[in-house]
Amino acid sequence: MRDVAAHARVSVRTVSNVMAGYQHVSEAMRARVQAAIQELDYRPNPVARTLRTGRTGVLALVVPEIDVPYFAGLAREVINAAATRGYQVMVDQTGHDHERERRLLTGADRTMLFDGVLFSPLVTAAELAEMDPSTTMPLVLLGEHVFDGRFDHVAIDNTQAAYDATAHLVSTGRRRVAAIGEQPQEGYATPRQRTAGYQAALLAAGLEPDPAYLRPAAHYRRADGYDAARELLALPQRPDAIFCFSDLLAMGAMRAVFDAGLQVPDDVAVIGVDDLEEGRYARPSLSTVSLDTPYIAQEAVDRIIARIGDPSLPGVQTRAPHQLLCRESTAPTSMQTAPSPACASGS
Repeated sequence: MRDVAAHARVSVRTVSNVMAGYQHVSEAMRARVQAAIQELDYRPNPVARTLRTGRTGVLALVVPEIDVPYFAGLAREVINAAATRGYQVMVDQTGHDHERERRLLTGADRTMLFDGVLFSPLVTAAELAEMDPSTTMPLVLLGEHVFDGRFDHVAIDNTQAAYDATAHLVSTGRRRVAAIGEQPQEGYATPRQRTAGYQAALLAAGLEPDPAYLRPAAHYRRADGYDAARELLALPQRPDAIFCFSDLLAMGAMRAVFDAGLQVPDDVAVIGVDDLEEGRYARPSLSTVSLDTPYIAQEAVDRIIARIGDPSLPGVQTRAPHQLLCRESTAPTSMQTAPSPACASGS
């Protein structure tokens, strides 16, 4: 690093700042240092840096299932955001193993070689409340957990997102609106908040939530959506719309509608959450609540790096934006009653 500094005629500290990706270095200075690095073929020694600083330059992103498209997309955005700050990312999955989540959250697994964790856990608020931030490694929570000021938290307003999706279905003339994705046996925050938003939107429209129209899903996968939708369609008075707590559930639900000899959206409208690429190219294209994943990733990376630098910082809650995208799967009926709330083009 001293050789690079001498070649670029800058201080060693400036070289270090450029290598770390700090934003306050001018573009001209950054270009000079990077040119010197390239000319000298300088490659930092990560082992030496770790010994000197006590840090590895590696962040961990821990999610329940990496093969779920939303988490795969989140991982891509986190890797991109971390790279601009000079960090690499290790991606791990818990496979819904609560004990593994606890070990990762508390740092009980001492083989972990990273500086901080971006975590999308399934543990409940009560379990998080038992953890002491002063004894855990730097941590940022992703997803819809109850913010209590102790851990940084980046998430959408999940209750409002569900409210918007349900209100859209009602605005298109549907009155028997079902929902798929409740998980009462687990106590997870995400399905609980989406259920609350769904029910609040029905009540606001003067519709009484029907318990028979609220169906659980063990996981947010196509098969779970298919099975739940088949149960709904077998009811004496089947729903005319279904709000699914994820796009994958919605994909399965749409298949169940077609297999029952019905049509989407003529007989049953369907909307999901996530804005997966698959939904944009489905036929009919899937209406959805789009989550700003790049924003979530950037905010999470910024928060974890700040916390690595100063573990005593107070916890910060960041609300990520969401947007209702109206596509073919929720086309209005002749009984449409009102404009859809903040409905954007779904292309």
